[in-house]
Amino acid sequence: MIKASIITIGDELLIGQVIDTNSAWIAQQLNSIGIPVLRRVAVGDTWDEIWTALDEESKKVNVVFITGGLGPTADDITKPLLCKYFDGKMVLNEDALKNVTYLFEHIFKRPITERNIKQAEVPDSCKVIINKRGTASGMQFEKNGTLFFSLPGVPFEMMGMVEEDILPLLVSSFNLPKITHKTLVTYGIGESMLADLLQEFEENLPINIKLAYLPNHGIVRLRLTSTNLESDNIINEQFEILKNVVSEYLVTTEDEGMEQVIGKMLLSRNQTVGTAESCTGGYIAHLISSVPGASAYYEGSMVTYSYAAKEKSLQVKKSTLESQGAVSEDVVIEMANGLLKQLNTTYAIAVSGIMGPSGGMPEKPVGTVWIAVANEKKSIAKKFHFRFNRQKNIQLTAMNALNMLRCFINEQD
Repeated sequence: MIKASIITIGDELLIGQVIDTNSAWIAQQLNSIGIPVLRRVAVGDTWDEIWTALDEESKKVNVVFITGGLGPTADDITKPLLCKYFDGKMVLNEDALKNVTYLFEHIFKRPITERNIKQAEVPDSCKVIINKRGTASGMQFEKNGTLFFSLPGVPFEMMGMVEEDILPLLVSSFNLPKITHKTLVTYGIGESMLADLLQEFEENLPINIKLAYLPNHGIVRLRLTSTNLESDNIINEQFEILKNVVSEYLVTTEDEGMEQVIGKMLLSRNQTVGTAESCTGGYIAHLISSVPGASAYYEGSMVTYSYAAKEKSLQVKKSTLESQGAVSEDVVIEMANGLLKQLNTTYAIAVSGIMGPSGGMPEKPVGTVWIAVANEKKSIAKKFHFRFNRQKNIQLTAMNALNMLRCFINEQD
């Protein structure tokens, strides 16, 4: 079986200054074509550490991905190291130079410097992978039967090269197994309770089908995976059984986020939504508008953090704010109804809460949140108590708000 390893390079990864999203994304792409990732290794900008990682990983796998360290500055040592590791010498590659020149003349529209030109220098022992999105070329090497791909650490640039050049090459070069995934999304039940609910189902799964639990912000994705070429009918049958077992908590039978589910629901009904946010500061708006085509159903948001903004923009009564406080049932209902009038949408979401770490009171501790959803005929509100840090409290507020809207829309049908 073809297996892969991923080596990410950069001191910034080891100290936590930058989060490594590259290796997770590459692993997903490789898995989709039937290449499992055996290991993911992060190393600093240290010659010996990089060299050792190349030696160790190449002994275990057929394909090694390397990201980072290809920039024009002195701390970017990956290219000269690879030149020595693969017994090459640095040369100016004409195709890479044309690409760099084009980017500076036509895209960046600024003069090209000697440092920029050096980006077109590569080891003569590699096959160049042109970076259409940046100046650092990718490089393909081979040693002792193992393929190596060195790619820039900038995610946008790396992704383009993997999708356009490397994945097609791997598919055409190897006889890869077929991997089938089927995923559904649940909400309102924790991972451990789901495991209890699905114990009998999991025990009776065919040997070539595996069930994975993928929890995140109140959602649990359930993924069935098969590597058997003959098992499409079998995995479909098992997926139907899984749907029935978790039907009470089922959100969607696609591998998609709650914001995508909401978008499809609104589009199919030719309806719209707007958001009135206090404690989430526009995060719900960000989620909804991150879906391509959201302009067809999302009208906009009002982030009203202060009492004055709630009064002026959403017509929340001053008396309500003074008597109930901003984090209250009456206030979020007035926020939702005020937004309906301002944006003339089918539905409105409104949230107000105390995200922390400060601001809590005995009667309203940190993590207290009120969420309302409304249309012109009805409004409902619900109180939540979250117990996490500020970021996770915001994320959970957003997920619960979207789920409340999902349920509210279904109730209107």
